[in-house]
Amino acid sequence: MSAQGGAVSSSAESLLPRETPVQLIDPSGAAVADPQFSAPSAEELVGAYGALVAGRRINDQCNALVRQGRLAVYPSSNGQEACQIAAARVLRETDWLFPTYRDSVSVIARGVQPEQAMVLLRGDWHSGYDPNEFRVAPQATPLATQLLHAVGFAHAAKLRGEDTVVLAMCGDGATSEGDFHEAMNFAAVFHLPVVFFVQNNEFAISVPLSRQTAAPSLAHKAIGYGLPGERVDGNDVAALLAVLGSAVDRARAGGGPSLVEAHTYRMLAHTNADDDTRYREHEEVQAWIERDPLARVRAHLRAAGLLDEATEERFTANAERTATELREAMNAEPAVDPEELFSHVYAEQPATLSAQWALLQDEIARTEAPA
Repeated sequence: MSAQGGAVSSSAESLLPRETPVQLIDPSGAAVADPQFSAPSAEELVGAYGALVAGRRINDQCNALVRQGRLAVYPSSNGQEACQIAAARVLRETDWLFPTYRDSVSVIARGVQPEQAMVLLRGDWHSGYDPNEFRVAPQATPLATQLLHAVGFAHAAKLRGEDTVVLAMCGDGATSEGDFHEAMNFAAVFHLPVVFFVQNNEFAISVPLSRQTAAPSLAHKAIGYGLPGERVDGNDVAALLAVLGSAVDRARAGGGPSLVEAHTYRMLAHTNADDDTRYREHEEVQAWIERDPLARVRAHLRAAGLLDEATEERFTANAERTATELREAMNAEPAVDPEELFSHVYAEQPATLSAQWALLQDEIARTEAPA
């Protein structure tokens, strides 16, 4: 029926997400048939599982590095690794990823060396890798700012006639920011090849989703901008690969932007500076252990005869090697040059900044002077 008849038009209905998130593997590891999305191939699933093993080990190692004082802060994606790995694996080499501060595992899965991804979180440079080399934007610490950058990049790619797709990641907290709405609206109006990927982990630091929105789901927000929304089980890597892959293919074919909401959970505190026991119950966290994305796909692959002990041992060894290399790199003391604080602020350094550098030089000289 038409809008004038008091019902939602069929075109508007097509933009609405499902009532329940897409799921292709249930928490027990059993396959779930879906009328719209097909399961990834066995090879894709095995490869994704190997990446999940590495992602979990990276999270564990980085949490240990924080406790050892080798990282200043680490926003862990423990429990969200399926989202991290799927986001990286659905993209072509020529596509771009725009991550948040919590998406280090996704950045590394895209090809960035782990120690380079940790430079920001160590407190050195804002980015330790060349974005152009890996087609990964610097990780954004302010909420939602990267979404505007992603949309601008996609607009430029479209003007140049490229088939580049941009995947813009954010959390549920970012959907409460004005930048989120501006990015969605601009992308829809200019029909840009962007996939907005929202990892709904239930909390924006300590603020639960119920205090952020009254919408039925975050994916429902898409219809307000004229683009389709979809909900997916964020702990089901098979469903994520299928749904995100479909959205990326649609964008590349000229179908425009879309919003994918992944329902997942942040198993650890927001960062090492956060006490999550103040705003959520222990039982709530424990309930999500049964939905662990690694255990789920492992059980599925084992039952299907697609994962043997030798392959598991190889994945574990590769993950441990990555963790060892990261640990050794972070244990090495960085060479710090105080002048770098002043070297890249202005093309031509003003007198005020030169005066500050002179003051710091004097303080360093007095501090290092022999007693």
